[in-house]
Amino acid sequence: MALYRTSPGFFEAPHAALYVVMTATVLVSGLCLLQSGGGSSAPAELLFRYGGMYSGALPQHEYWRLFAYGFLHVNFIHLTTNMLCLVLWGGHVERRVGPAYFLMIYIWAMVFGAIVGNAIHASPYLTVGASGATSGILGALLCLWILGKLNLRFDFFAINIGLSVAFAISNSRIDWGVHLGGFAAGLIACALLDLIEKANAYALRCKFPEAVKVNLALLFCAAGLWIWAGQAQLLESSGWRTAMIVAVTCGAIVKLVDVVLSMKKGLATVVTALAGANAVAVLLGGWAVASAQCETRWPSGLPLLDNLLDAFCSSPVLVTGLSSIGAVALTLWIFSAEIHRGIDDVGFVGATLRAERSRRHGL
Repeated sequence: MALYRTSPGFFEAPHAALYVVMTATVLVSGLCLLQSGGGSSAPAELLFRYGGMYSGALPQHEYWRLFAYGFLHVNFIHLTTNMLCLVLWGGHVERRVGPAYFLMIYIWAMVFGAIVGNAIHASPYLTVGASGATSGILGALLCLWILGKLNLRFDFFAINIGLSVAFAISNSRIDWGVHLGGFAAGLIACALLDLIEKANAYALRCKFPEAVKVNLALLFCAAGLWIWAGQAQLLESSGWRTAMIVAVTCGAIVKLVDVVLSMKKGLATVVTALAGANAVAVLLGGWAVASAQCETRWPSGLPLLDNLLDAFCSSPVLVTGLSSIGAVALTLWIFSAEIHRGIDDVGFVGATLRAERSRRHGL
């Protein structure tokens, strides 16, 4: 992980994970706004259909809305405001903790903000926007500053928190529960990640490369969604037992990757294994989509999405197979630097990763 410079400025340029989050949010919100028929704001029924968080989501087990609502926005001003906050705050966090932990904090703040907002609302409601997630990034920044991990001036937080509160007070449509829940989630998640990193100094040999860390996190999320969607009855009957098995399995995989990274040419071995795992994940995902969507289908209202689903359902085996090959090729392309480094390794890569782990404690 790159060291953070001693005296960061008020603004830090965005990095890879932040660009990915912004692109996904702008694309999803833009498609939704295009479906609104040219109006200045997206209608409530459209936002509800595409994933807006509402009072009955959790009782109806529509947990996917905990994620979807954060990528939807009411209008262009709403989208622009949240993206400006994300650019202003996100660069500092990602630069300091890396893209994997940045994405974890962002998603956790998004989910926890929705849960808190749902608990606070006593009447029916509908909420959308990335405000909870961006507030979580600001909370993570404050945590890093409190821990002495970030050398920002106090006026940075005074200005940004003050402006956020003032804007919320001036607008009656602001969902305070989502903002406060996201801010608290970001602060707590950052503190927990710092404790995990300190524990990892004793539990793990190597400091994982960021690309490996991101890929593992995505695979764990995909596996969790697959288990959640496909084993609903098992989770209801023995949820704690299943959660413990999943946690132990994930821990064993992380430790196995740690041991392999410490060996000669271990980085190349890990990259090859991740490419294969990504292909398997795509195959399982394609099978799940085909079994769930191709038999009983309904129009989504988005012509592009409907056309893609028509093309997929016409030959799901072929599309899924080609997609898995593409996943392998994309993984190898993204990890090209790591592959060359791993192939040329004569024992220095593992020693470097072990030295980096022993040199850095915490975030």
